[in-house]
Amino acid sequence: MHQNFIQAGAKGTIIADISKIKIMNKSISTTLLLLCATAIFSMTAPGCKSKPKDPAIKTSVETALRADPQTSGVMVDVKDGIATITGTVKDAAAQAAAATIAAGVKGVKSVQNNVTVEAPVVEITPDDPLTAGVRDATKDFPGANATVNDGVITVTGELKADDWKRLKMALDGLKPKKVDASGLKINK
Repeated sequence: MHQNFIQAGAKGTIIADISKIKIMNKSISTTLLLLCATAIFSMTAPGCKSKPKDPAIKTSVETALRADPQTSGVMVDVKDGIATITGTVKDAAAQAAAATIAAGVKGVKSVQNNVTVEAPVVEITPDDPLTAGVRDATKDFPGANATVNDGVITVTGELKADDWKRLKMALDGLKPKKVDASGLKINK
C-alpha cells in the first residue's frame, strides 16, 4: 500500500512535472518565435536599412563623373545627401550630363549644379594679315577709312546705314579683337 501511495504520488508528481514542462516549452517556443520575428523584421524593415554616408556618396559620384570624359574634371562635395558639383566643362551638354550623372548615384537626394561652361576661344588675327583683309574689305566703301592697331580695327569717315552693315559683317569676319566705329558717321 505504501508503494501504491508512492506510485500514486509519483504519478501525480510526474503529471504535475510534465504540465510544468509543457508550459515552459510553450513559453520558450513563444519567446524564440518572437525573437526570430523581431530579427527578421529588423533586417528587412525599410526604415532600418542604413543609408549611404556622405563620404561614400562623394566617392561614388566622383567615380561616376570620372568615367565620362566630358565630366572627368568636375568636382563634388556632399552634405546630407546633397551633391554640389563644381568645375568647368566645354559645353552646356557636358554641364547637363554632370548633373544627370550625379543625380543617378545612390544616396544623392538632390544636385546643386555649379558647373560652368568655359568661354569659347576667340581666334585673333595678327595685325599684318588683318591689315590686308581690312584694306580689301574697305575698297568698295570709299567714304570709310580703317586702320588696324594691336588687333583693333578703327573705322572713321561717313557711310550709309546699309553700307555700314555690310562693311561691319566683312570686318567681323576677319576676327579682330574689336571693331571701333566711334569715329564713323552713319547716314540713313
